[in-house]
Amino acid sequence: MFDQQELQEIEALKKRYEEPKAALLPVLWMIQRKAGYIDEVGMDMAARLCEVPVSHVRGVVTFYTMYFDEPMGRFHVQVCTNVSCMLMGGEKLYREMKERLGIGHRERSEDGMFSLEEVECMGACGGAPMIAINEMFYEKVTSEEADQIISHVRERNEIPRPKFVQQMPDLSVEANQ
Repeated sequence: MFDQQELQEIEALKKRYEEPKAALLPVLWMIQRKAGYIDEVGMDMAARLCEVPVSHVRGVVTFYTMYFDEPMGRFHVQVCTNVSCMLMGGEKLYREMKERLGIGHRERSEDGMFSLEEVECMGACGGAPMIAINEMFYEKVTSEEADQIISHVRERNEIPRPKFVQQMPDLSVEANQ
């Protein structure tokens, strides 16, 4: 699965920690980046490289939502529906996204372009509702913005940059007069 240079990177990574198992998360990232997901072969390799049981690797892969144990789309869309996002329209966004993409939770479009996942929390409650595409995060997303983002991805085969979202109110004297 890995070429000689990648194996050297993994060895260098393992040397940064007291125990090889501490390198498991980045090794899993490398496997997923290369294969698109982490199958049994990938889990076996990670277990050997990090000197842990395969059951430990499987536990990590199935615990963290950032790892996929089945193929996902090239553009993996996540919609938060946890409390803050739900109160700000996250469930509505998720329903609309299912309709726009024609797929459900952890499903992949026929062309392999999109997959969709309803997630519990992406840690941006102040920016609710929130969606992510691969590793690009969008806060305070409206239905119209979500539609524009998906259209951009479809048309250009790239993920657009998110808009700037001010997290804190302007507390300056001038702004509050």
